[in-house]
Amino acid sequence: MTANPLSNDKAGLRSRLLARRRALTPAERTAAAEALAEHAGRLAEPDATVAAYVSVGAEPGTGPLLDALLARRVRVLLPVLLPDNDLDWARYTGPGQLAPASRGLLEPTGPRLGPAAVCSARLVLLPGLAVDHRGIRLGRGGGSYDRVLARLAAAGAEPDLATVLYDHELLARVPAEPHDLPVRAAVTPSGVVRFAG
Repeated sequence: MTANPLSNDKAGLRSRLLARRRALTPAERTAAAEALAEHAGRLAEPDATVAAYVSVGAEPGTGPLLDALLARRVRVLLPVLLPDNDLDWARYTGPGQLAPASRGLLEPTGPRLGPAAVCSARLVLLPGLAVDHRGIRLGRGGGSYDRVLARLAAAGAEPDLATVLYDHELLARVPAEPHDLPVRAAVTPSGVVRFAG
């Protein structure tokens, strides 16, 4: 069996991007999280539904952004990881209603709404490691969000898809496979970048 050179490209790029994230200082991470929160008004109107996530480790911090969306009366859905790596969803009502879960995640403690709840979102914020000018997203390779994107497509749902990144993770080119669906925007500390198409 021959190795897939594209998989090797993705693995190498993931490794470099993760190392750069780990090298950020706590002050840089805090500043980035606070800057991301300032874009809440450009992401969703009051009463809209946004599917988001709680950042972990060196990911761009989403905590202040989640609270800023909540303050705008946005209905925020957060994922709950299922044993098969699919995602269920529950409503975010504030940081006091998050509990530790597997893999170092924080998950909402409220009622589970089912995997299809994401189809009600007008905007889906996706974790990722990089996005290029075509909107091609490089995820971490776990597959959970590939299932979310497939579920949205199967339901005919067409929310805006945006990846939350650090500024340096907007790249000229990300390795792409035929099944990779582009996102429409990237949310970085410097602003919201929208892609053509």
